[in-house]
Amino acid sequence: MRKLFTSLVFVMVIANLAWAAGRNAPTPATKETSPAAQPAPAVVDVDSKYLIGAGDILAISVWKDEALTKDVVVLPDGTISFPLVGLLKAEGKTVAQLKAEIEERISQYVPEPVLSVEVKQVNSMLVFVIGRLNMLSTVSGRLVLNANANVLQALAMTGGLNPFAKRNSIKIFRQEGGKTRIFPFHYDDVVEGKHLEENIELQRYDIIVVP
Repeated sequence: MRKLFTSLVFVMVIANLAWAAGRNAPTPATKETSPAAQPAPAVVDVDSKYLIGAGDILAISVWKDEALTKDVVVLPDGTISFPLVGLLKAEGKTVAQLKAEIEERISQYVPEPVLSVEVKQVNSMLVFVIGRLNMLSTVSGRLVLNANANVLQALAMTGGLNPFAKRNSIKIFRQEGGKTRIFPFHYDDVVEGKHLEENIELQRYDIIVVP
């Protein structure tokens, strides 16, 4: 019995030593990536057909650089001002074109910049509607479009035609290349599903005249 007791004590001591060694053994080091080594977040490159115009608000930012992150307004002359870039023509360019030009200029000071450019607020898509209208939702005949709209949609935004309007004598005036184009619009025909080609998509600064 004495030998058996001694053997049990010996086994228990060995087991406790093994448990302690396992508890104190160093755990495998986990690979930590420092914030500086982490990849930059993906930047969505907006490449649309929308042309930037005067009054639009643009959000321009360089990743991890607060001094190069700001909202800018496109001035009436079509320019913007941005740190390290100075004055830059923005009007008439797509977001992708403007982004590429800013990247080219700013890369002289910031190596491989991660740049983001987006239209934060559209203020330049203006059309003007004048004449015999209800004018429920316009300011002095000016409509600010936040999406593409055709003639019928624009007239609906004004509250529609008043009872004295010459419904089939409506005209749309558009400036193109220094010349004025005039498009006829026969309201009753379009509403009845006829001559739908007259219901053209409006462009910036078009003027709808309802006699």
